[in-house]
Amino acid sequence: MLLRCFSLLLALIAGPVAAAEADIVLDTAERYVRLQTQGLPGKVRITMGRLEVDRLPPCSAHEAYAPPGTRLSGRTHVGVRCLGPNVWSVLVPVQIAVTGNYVVTTRPLAAGQTLQAGDLATLSGDISTLPTGILEAPEAAVGKTLRNALSAGQPLRSDQLISPLVIRQGQSVRVTSRGTGFAVSSEGRALANASEGQVVQIRMGSGQTVSGIAQADGSVEIAF
Repeated sequence: MLLRCFSLLLALIAGPVAAAEADIVLDTAERYVRLQTQGLPGKVRITMGRLEVDRLPPCSAHEAYAPPGTRLSGRTHVGVRCLGPNVWSVLVPVQIAVTGNYVVTTRPLAAGQTLQAGDLATLSGDISTLPTGILEAPEAAVGKTLRNALSAGQPLRSDQLISPLVIRQGQSVRVTSRGTGFAVSSEGRALANASEGQVVQIRMGSGQTVSGIAQADGSVEIAF
């Protein structure tokens, strides 16, 4: 009889302790998710799932982490591990919805086609379910060329676009070397095609080959 009463007493004590530990785990996971998603575009909504663990040993130090291969968007999991005095880890389900703008095509488009404003539209919705690299504004795509054909209504990614060439192989270009308090310009000849922001090699009049960043105006800049 005494043994049974003692067991019931332990169960009554362990219940609140386990519940408190589960609350700490959920709070640790949520704070981690909020920190990791604070730089995402749009409005982030986080919904923590139910922790499917009946009882967790007491823990004095918790650490949240993203399991390998985990993407912190849509339906996913966040890990929480105990660093001591007991060692354990659990996965906490979480739903991360990000409401924001994204660009879609308004009609079927062919590979190699240069995009115009009328080819694109902006929609608003949950972008957490879309592939990475989705464009938020049509201005980022207008004037660029498609790498592959797209159907109407398809979200547009940055890796599907080719920027127009600002430098062509063999053309004469102005090369500006910049450093703290100085800027020196000279002429050279491009050894390859380049879009704005790409690294391109230039053969100078002296025969020396240098590398710089292609600028929108067709010049090349070397920073020191």
